[in-house]
Amino acid sequence: MADTGRRKLGELLIDYGYITPEQLENALVLQKTDGRRIGQILVGLGLLTEQSLIEILEFQLGIPHVNISRRLIPPEILALVPEELARKYKVFPIEKHNKSLMLGMVDPSDVFAIDDLKLKLGHDIQPFIISEGDLSRAFTTYYGMGDQAVRVFKELEDQIEIKDAGNAEEQAGDAGAEDAPIVRLVNMLITQAVKQKASDIHIQPTEGDVRIRLRIDGVLRDIMTSPKATLPALISRLKIMAAMDIAEKRVPQDGRIQAVVEGEALDLRVSSLPTVHGEKIVMRLLFKNNTVKSLDQLGFLPDTIENFRTIYNLPYGIILVTGPTGSGKSTTLSAVLNDLNSPDKNIVTVEDPVEYEIKGISQVQVNRKAGLLFSTALRSFLRQDPDIMMVGEIRDGETARIAVEAAMTGHLVLSTLHTNDAPSSLTRLIDMGIEPFLAASVVIGILAQRLVRGLCKNCAEQYLLPPEHEMRSAISGALPEIDPRQPLTFYRGRGCRMCNNSGMSGRTGIHEVLVMNDAVRDAVRRNASSDELKKIAVASGMRTLLGDGAIKAMKGKTSLEAVWAAAYSGD
Repeated sequence: MADTGRRKLGELLIDYGYITPEQLENALVLQKTDGRRIGQILVGLGLLTEQSLIEILEFQLGIPHVNISRRLIPPEILALVPEELARKYKVFPIEKHNKSLMLGMVDPSDVFAIDDLKLKLGHDIQPFIISEGDLSRAFTTYYGMGDQAVRVFKELEDQIEIKDAGNAEEQAGDAGAEDAPIVRLVNMLITQAVKQKASDIHIQPTEGDVRIRLRIDGVLRDIMTSPKATLPALISRLKIMAAMDIAEKRVPQDGRIQAVVEGEALDLRVSSLPTVHGEKIVMRLLFKNNTVKSLDQLGFLPDTIENFRTIYNLPYGIILVTGPTGSGKSTTLSAVLNDLNSPDKNIVTVEDPVEYEIKGISQVQVNRKAGLLFSTALRSFLRQDPDIMMVGEIRDGETARIAVEAAMTGHLVLSTLHTNDAPSSLTRLIDMGIEPFLAASVVIGILAQRLVRGLCKNCAEQYLLPPEHEMRSAISGALPEIDPRQPLTFYRGRGCRMCNNSGMSGRTGIHEVLVMNDAVRDAVRRNASSDELKKIAVASGMRTLLGDGAIKAMKGKTSLEAVWAAAYSGD
C-alpha cells in the first residue's frame, strides 16, 4: 500500500476523480452546520457510494475494511462490548485474539474513542473500517440477542432450581407472562433465526449445556450455548407453543407454531426427540410470504430447463422430482405449478406442509390426526375434475397406485420421491408394488436435484485441474464432450472476511433430467436394475448430477469438491 502521508480525505477523493473541488467545497459548507464527517456528507449527497468511501479510507488510513453482514458473530464476542458503548462510538466487535479485540469502526481514525474503549473494555483495540449501513444492519441483527441473552440466562439461573425441573416447567407454562425470561429467550431465538434467514433451529442438549444452532445456506452454525439448567423450561415453553404434550418425554412428538416475527408470517414445524442428554428440538421455519420463484432463478442450465419444460407441458403422465430432504424439491415443484397455472386449468395439490401459496391453485394441507393423508387426498382429487395434481411425496404403495391410476386416466401428476438419482426412482416405484409395464407407461420424466454451496464471489480464484487428477476420469465420463487430455479450469474460494473465511456463500442447484424414451421404457418393462437404467439414460443424452455440477463449477458457480460430495453422497 502506498504511503499517502495521511493526506486529507477530500484531497484524495479529488485526486482519484471521485468528486470535483466544487463538490468538496459545498460539502465543507454543509459540514459547518450539521457536524457530520465529510465522507458521510458526500455519501448523503449521492456524490459518493459507501463502497467508494471505504476504499479510499482503506488507502488513506492503511486500515482494512470488514463486512459484518457476511460474518456470524458469536454471543461471547458480542458480550465483550455493551450495546450502549457500541452505539455511542459506532463500533462493533468482530473477533478476539488473546488480549486484542478486533473492532469494526465507522471512524477508525478517532484515537480518543479507541483510547476510551481500550480503558473501558480492558482489551487492546485493533480497528477495522465498517460502513454506516453495515453497522446499522449489525445492530438490527445482533443487539437484543447478545447482551440480552446473557442477562436472560442469568435471570433463568436465578429462578430455576437446577434439581427441580418442575419449577422450570411451571415457569415455561406461564404463557401470559410475556416478560418472563424463558418467553423472552424463545422470542429472541426465533427473531434471530428470521433475521438471518435460517431454515431450521436446532436445540440440542449435551452432557453439560444446551447447544443452539441455526441452519443457514444449508450449513449449521452455532449461535449460542445455554446453561443445562434452562433445558426443561426451554423445551416446555416450545412444547406449549406447539400444542405438544409437555408431560410426555419418552417418545418423539410433532407440533406447529404460527407467528408473525419482524413482519414475516411464519409457520414453524416443531419436532422433539428424546436423547440420552434430554429432549432435542428441531424447528423448520416456513415463511408464508415466500414468493414462488421461476425455474430460471433456480440454477438450471439452459438445455436442462428446456428438456424439463418439454416434459411438464405434456398433457398427462407422472413427473417425479427426487432428492434428499432439503434439496429444494418443493421449491422446484412450486415453480412448475406456477408456470402451468392458468384460468383454463384446474390444479389441486396436497402438501405437508404447504410452503408456497399460489393464487388460483387449490392447495390441501395434510392432517394426520384427522386422517387426511396423501393417499386419501389424492383419491378425493379424482372427483374434483382436475387437470393437474401435485402430491407432496409418494411415500407408500397406496399413494403410488392412485397416482398411476390418475395418470392413466388423462391427468398430469407431479410428485417427489427420496432416491439418489433419477433412474433409481423407477426401480423405487416397482419396489412399492407398481408393475414394471405400468411404471414404463405412465412416468414421462424424472428430475433429480441437489443443493450445493455457492462460491464466494469476493475471493473466488481460478485453478487448473490436470488430466492426471483422480477426479478427471469421472468428469470425463459425465461430460464426454470434454477432451480428457486437456486441463480444466475450475474455481475455489480462498477465504475472506466476506465469507467468514469459508470461501463459500449461498447455494445453487445441480440437476439431472431423465426423459423417458423407448430404450428406457423397454429396460423398465424387463425390470432392469437402476445401474443399467442409468447407463441407458446417459447413452440417450441424460447429463448426470456430476456432469451438471462440473459445468457449474467450471463457470464459477460452485466448487468441484462441493459437487463431488453432493453427487456421490446424496447430501
